Amino acid sequence: MAHTAAVQMPMKSFSILALALASAAGSAAAAPDDLGDTAPSSSYFTQAPSKPIPEGSNWYTSAELGAISTSGNTSGTSVTGKVDARHEMSNWSNEYIFSGYFKEDEIDNGDGTRSRTRSAQRYSVSAKAAYKLLQDGKRAFLLGSHVSDKFGAYTRYSSLSVGYGTQMLRREDRTVDVEIGPGVFHGVTSEGGVESGLTVRGAAQLRWRVSPSAAFSQTVSVERGTSNMHSVAETSLSTKINGTMQMKAAFSARNDTNVPDEKKNTDTQTSLTLVYSF
Repeated sequence: MAHTAAVQMPMKSFSILALALASAAGSAAAAPDDLGDTAPSSSYFTQAPSKPIPEGSNWYTSAELGAISTSGNTSGTSVTGKVDARHEMSNWSNEYIFSGYFKEDEIDNGDGTRSRTRSAQRYSVSAKAAYKLLQDGKRAFLLGSHVSDKFGAYTRYSSLSVGYGTQMLRREDRTVDVEIGPGVFHGVTSEGGVESGLTVRGAAQLRWRVSPSAAFSQTVSVERGTSNMHSVAETSLSTKINGTMQMKAAFSARNDTNVPDEKKNTDTQTSLTLVYSF
Protein backbone atom coordinates (compact mmCIF):
# COMPACT_ATOMS: atom_id res chain seq x y z
CA MET A 1 0.00 0.00 0.00
CA ALA A 2 1.55 3.26 -1.07
CA HIS A 3 2.68 6.08 1.22
CA THR A 4 0.77 8.34 -1.14
CA ALA A 5 -2.78 7.69 -0.14
CA ALA A 6 -6.37 8.75 -0.22
CA VAL A 7 -9.07 7.97 2.25
CA GLN A 8 -12.69 7.34 1.76
CA MET A 9 -15.07 6.00 4.36
CA PRO A 10 -15.22 2.21 4.61
CA MET A 11 -17.71 0.06 2.82
CA LYS A 12 -21.19 -0.23 4.30
CA SER A 13 -20.39 -3.43 6.18
CA PHE A 14 -17.44 -1.84 7.95
CA SER A 15 -19.49 1.25 8.85
CA ILE A 16 -22.01 -1.08 10.49
CA LEU A 17 -19.15 -2.79 12.37
CA ALA A 18 -17.83 0.53 13.70
CA LEU A 19 -21.29 1.55 14.87
CA ALA A 20 -21.75 -1.78 16.59
CA LEU A 21 -18.45 -1.42 18.43
CA ALA A 22 -19.23 2.16 19.37
CA SER A 23 -22.46 1.05 21.04
CA ALA A 24 -20.36 -0.54 23.80
CA ALA A 25 -19.09 2.90 24.91
CA GLY A 26 -19.51 3.95 28.54
CA SER A 27 -18.45 6.88 30.70
CA ALA A 28 -15.24 8.68 29.65
CA ALA A 29 -12.24 9.46 31.86
CA ALA A 30 -8.93 11.25 31.48
CA ALA A 31 -6.29 9.07 29.82
CA PRO A 32 -3.07 8.22 31.64
CA ASP A 33 0.19 8.67 29.80
CA ASP A 34 1.59 5.31 28.64
CA LEU A 35 5.05 6.25 29.86
CA GLY A 36 3.73 6.84 33.37
CA ASP A 37 2.44 3.30 33.94
CA THR A 38 4.36 0.58 35.73
CA ALA A 39 4.44 -1.40 32.48
CA PRO A 40 3.76 -0.16 28.97
CA SER A 41 0.09 -0.34 28.04
CA SER A 42 -1.19 -1.69 24.76
CA SER A 43 -1.91 0.06 21.52
CA TYR A 44 -4.15 -1.88 19.16
CA PHE A 45 -3.34 -5.21 20.78
CA THR A 46 -4.57 -7.57 23.43
CA GLN A 47 -3.52 -6.55 26.92
CA ALA A 48 -5.39 -4.16 29.18
CA PRO A 49 -3.62 -1.15 30.77
CA SER A 50 -1.27 -2.05 33.60
CA LYS A 51 -3.22 0.18 35.99
CA PRO A 52 -6.42 -1.34 37.45
CA ILE A 53 -9.58 -0.44 35.55
CA PRO A 54 -12.02 1.56 37.73
CA GLU A 55 -15.52 0.28 38.17
CA GLY A 56 -17.45 0.98 34.97
CA SER A 57 -15.27 1.89 32.01
CA ASN A 58 -12.49 4.20 30.88
CA TRP A 59 -11.35 5.86 27.67
CA TYR A 60 -7.65 6.23 26.80
CA THR A 61 -7.14 8.53 23.82
CA SER A 62 -4.13 10.00 22.01
CA ALA A 63 -3.85 12.30 19.01
CA GLU A 64 -0.69 12.93 17.01
CA LEU A 65 0.15 15.45 14.30
CA GLY A 66 3.20 16.25 12.18
CA ALA A 67 3.66 18.69 9.30
CA ILE A 68 6.46 19.85 6.98
CA SER A 69 6.33 22.94 4.76
CA THR A 70 9.10 23.94 2.34
CA SER A 71 9.56 27.01 0.14
CA GLY A 72 12.14 28.43 -2.26
CA ASN A 73 13.58 26.20 -4.97
CA THR A 74 11.50 23.31 -3.64
CA SER A 75 8.02 24.08 -2.33
CA GLY A 76 5.49 21.74 -0.80
CA THR A 77 3.51 20.69 2.24
CA SER A 78 3.03 17.32 3.90
CA VAL A 79 0.82 16.49 6.88
CA THR A 80 0.37 13.26 8.85
CA GLY A 81 -1.98 12.65 11.76
CA LYS A 82 -3.56 9.90 13.85
CA VAL A 83 -6.23 9.50 16.53
CA ASP A 84 -6.20 6.34 18.68
CA ALA A 85 -9.07 5.83 21.16
CA ARG A 86 -9.16 2.74 23.41
CA HIS A 87 -12.20 1.90 25.53
CA GLU A 88 -11.49 -0.38 28.48
CA MET A 89 -14.30 -2.18 30.29
CA SER A 90 -14.41 -5.10 32.69
CA ASN A 91 -14.95 -7.70 29.92
CA TRP A 92 -14.18 -5.80 26.70
CA SER A 93 -11.27 -3.82 25.29
CA ASN A 94 -12.28 -1.84 22.20
CA GLU A 95 -10.13 0.38 19.99
CA TYR A 96 -10.84 2.86 17.20
CA ILE A 97 -8.06 4.29 15.04
CA PHE A 98 -8.15 6.95 12.32
CA SER A 99 -5.03 8.12 10.47
CA GLY A 100 -4.32 10.25 7.43
CA TYR A 101 -1.42 11.46 5.32
CA PHE A 102 -1.26 13.87 2.40
CA LYS A 103 1.43 15.73 0.47
CA GLU A 104 1.24 18.62 -2.01
CA ASP A 105 4.09 19.76 -4.26
CA GLU A 106 4.47 23.03 -6.12
CA ILE A 107 5.65 22.39 -9.68
CA ASP A 108 6.94 24.58 -12.50
CA ASN A 109 4.55 24.47 -15.48
CA GLY A 110 7.31 25.47 -17.94
CA ASP A 111 5.65 28.75 -18.91
CA GLY A 112 6.80 30.78 -15.93
CA THR A 113 3.86 29.82 -13.75
CA ARG A 114 3.69 27.37 -10.87
CA SER A 115 0.86 25.22 -9.59
CA ARG A 116 0.27 22.88 -6.67
CA THR A 117 -0.50 19.20 -7.18
CA ARG A 118 -1.44 16.46 -4.73
CA SER A 119 1.18 13.70 -4.77
CA ALA A 120 0.12 11.67 -1.73
CA GLN A 121 -3.22 11.07 -0.08
CA ARG A 122 -4.06 8.17 2.20
CA TYR A 123 -6.60 7.69 4.97
CA SER A 124 -7.32 4.64 7.08
CA VAL A 125 -9.87 3.70 9.73
CA SER A 126 -10.20 0.61 11.91
CA ALA A 127 -12.43 -0.66 14.71
CA LYS A 128 -11.61 -3.54 17.01
CA ALA A 129 -13.51 -5.34 19.77
CA ALA A 130 -11.60 -7.74 22.02
CA TYR A 131 -13.34 -9.93 24.60
CA LYS A 132 -11.21 -10.69 27.65
CA LEU A 133 -10.99 -14.41 28.33
CA LEU A 134 -10.57 -15.95 31.78
CA GLN A 135 -6.78 -16.12 31.58
CA ASP A 136 -5.01 -12.78 32.00
CA GLY A 137 -3.76 -11.24 28.72
CA LYS A 138 -5.78 -13.53 26.44
CA ARG A 139 -8.44 -12.19 24.05
CA ALA A 140 -10.89 -13.17 21.34
CA PHE A 141 -11.20 -10.29 18.87
CA LEU A 142 -13.10 -8.93 15.89
CA LEU A 143 -11.27 -6.40 13.68
CA GLY A 144 -12.49 -4.37 10.71
CA SER A 145 -10.29 -1.95 8.75
CA HIS A 146 -10.39 0.14 5.58
CA VAL A 147 -7.64 2.02 3.72
CA SER A 148 -8.20 4.46 0.87
CA ASP A 149 -5.00 5.32 -1.01
CA LYS A 150 -5.38 7.52 -4.08
CA PHE A 151 -1.88 6.84 -5.39
CA GLY A 152 -1.30 3.36 -4.01
CA ALA A 153 -1.08 -0.06 -5.61
CA TYR A 154 -4.50 -0.68 -4.00
CA THR A 155 -6.67 2.43 -4.07
CA ARG A 156 -9.06 0.77 -1.61
CA TYR A 157 -8.37 -2.15 0.73
CA SER A 158 -10.85 -3.43 3.32
CA SER A 159 -10.58 -6.42 5.63
CA LEU A 160 -12.54 -8.14 8.37
CA SER A 161 -10.95 -10.73 10.66
CA VAL A 162 -11.58 -12.66 13.86
CA GLY A 163 -9.09 -14.49 16.00
CA TYR A 164 -7.23 -15.07 19.23
CA GLY A 165 -4.62 -12.91 20.92
CA THR A 166 -2.29 -13.55 23.84
CA GLN A 167 0.46 -11.77 25.73
CA MET A 168 3.57 -13.91 25.33
CA LEU A 169 5.82 -11.74 27.52
CA ARG A 170 5.06 -9.29 30.30
CA ARG A 171 7.87 -7.75 32.31
CA GLU A 172 8.14 -4.50 34.20
CA ASP A 173 9.69 -2.70 31.23
CA ARG A 174 8.43 -4.65 28.19
CA THR A 175 5.56 -6.63 26.70
CA VAL A 176 5.15 -8.84 23.62
CA ASP A 177 1.68 -9.59 22.19
CA VAL A 178 0.65 -11.76 19.26
CA GLU A 179 -2.60 -12.34 17.34
CA ILE A 180 -3.73 -14.83 14.71
CA GLY A 181 -6.99 -15.62 12.95
CA PRO A 182 -8.87 -15.97 9.64
CA GLY A 183 -10.57 -13.19 7.72
CA VAL A 184 -11.78 -11.82 4.41
CA PHE A 185 -10.59 -8.89 2.28
CA HIS A 186 -11.80 -6.75 -0.62
CA GLY A 187 -9.39 -4.62 -2.66
CA VAL A 188 -9.45 -2.37 -5.73
CA THR A 189 -6.13 -1.99 -7.59
CA SER A 190 -4.86 1.19 -9.23
CA GLU A 191 -5.76 -0.37 -12.60
CA GLY A 192 -9.38 -0.81 -11.52
CA GLY A 193 -9.20 -4.54 -10.88
CA VAL A 194 -11.24 -6.00 -8.02
CA GLU A 195 -9.86 -8.68 -5.72
CA SER A 196 -11.49 -10.43 -2.77
CA GLY A 197 -11.16 -13.65 -0.85
CA LEU A 198 -10.13 -15.35 2.37
CA THR A 199 -7.05 -14.41 4.39
CA VAL A 200 -5.04 -15.60 7.37
CA ARG A 201 -3.89 -12.70 9.56
CA GLY A 202 -1.02 -12.65 12.03
CA ALA A 203 0.24 -9.72 14.08
CA ALA A 204 2.80 -9.00 16.79
CA GLN A 205 3.79 -6.03 18.92
CA LEU A 206 6.78 -5.29 21.14
CA ARG A 207 6.59 -2.46 23.68
CA TRP A 208 9.79 -1.63 25.56
CA ARG A 209 10.31 1.12 28.13
CA VAL A 210 13.85 2.21 27.33
CA SER A 211 13.96 4.73 30.20
CA PRO A 212 11.47 6.54 32.47
CA SER A 213 10.98 9.09 29.70
CA ALA A 214 11.32 6.99 26.51
CA ALA A 215 9.49 4.02 24.99
CA PHE A 216 10.20 1.89 21.92
CA SER A 217 7.50 0.09 19.90
CA GLN A 218 7.65 -2.40 17.02
CA THR A 219 4.47 -3.65 15.35
CA VAL A 220 4.03 -6.04 12.42
CA SER A 221 0.85 -7.38 10.79
CA VAL A 222 0.58 -9.74 7.82
CA GLU A 223 -2.53 -10.80 5.85
CA ARG A 224 -1.98 -13.76 3.56
CA GLY A 225 -4.57 -14.22 0.80
CA THR A 226 -4.82 -16.43 -2.26
CA SER A 227 -3.27 -13.89 -4.64
CA ASN A 228 -1.50 -11.35 -2.42
CA MET A 229 0.28 -10.96 0.90
CA HIS A 230 -0.34 -7.57 2.53
CA SER A 231 1.95 -6.52 5.38
CA VAL A 232 2.43 -3.39 7.49
CA ALA A 233 5.26 -2.67 9.94
CA GLU A 234 6.07 0.34 12.12
CA THR A 235 9.06 1.12 14.30
CA SER A 236 8.75 4.08 16.67
CA LEU A 237 10.50 5.79 19.57
CA SER A 238 8.54 8.13 21.86
CA THR A 239 10.03 10.57 24.38
CA LYS A 240 8.08 12.25 27.14
CA ILE A 241 7.85 16.05 27.11
CA ASN A 242 5.41 16.47 30.01
CA GLY A 243 2.49 14.65 31.61
CA THR A 244 0.35 14.69 28.45
CA MET A 245 2.74 15.41 25.56
CA GLN A 246 5.25 13.18 23.77
CA MET A 247 7.53 13.47 20.75
CA LYS A 248 7.41 10.45 18.44
CA ALA A 249 9.81 9.44 15.65
CA ALA A 250 8.55 6.60 13.46
CA PHE A 251 9.38 4.60 10.35
CA SER A 252 6.63 2.56 8.66
CA ALA A 253 6.57 0.27 5.64
CA ARG A 254 3.65 -1.17 3.68
CA ASN A 255 4.16 -4.07 1.26
CA ASP A 256 2.03 -5.98 -1.25
CA THR A 257 3.49 -8.94 -3.12
CA ASN A 258 1.11 -8.61 -6.10
CA VAL A 259 0.93 -5.08 -7.58
CA PRO A 260 0.40 -3.53 -11.05
CA ASP A 261 3.50 -3.26 -13.24
CA GLU A 262 3.87 0.51 -12.80
CA LYS A 263 3.71 0.32 -8.99
CA LYS A 264 6.38 -0.61 -6.45
CA ASN A 265 5.81 -3.37 -3.91
CA THR A 266 6.93 -1.39 -0.87
CA ASP A 267 6.15 2.13 0.31
CA THR A 268 7.78 3.70 3.35
CA GLN A 269 7.15 6.76 5.48
CA THR A 270 9.39 8.47 8.04
CA SER A 271 7.69 10.90 10.42
CA LEU A 272 8.26 13.09 13.46
CA THR A 273 5.05 13.95 15.32
CA LEU A 274 3.77 15.45 18.56
CA VAL A 275 1.46 13.13 20.52
CA TYR A 276 -1.11 14.46 22.99
CA SER A 277 -2.82 12.06 25.42
CA PHE A 278 -6.14 12.87 27.04
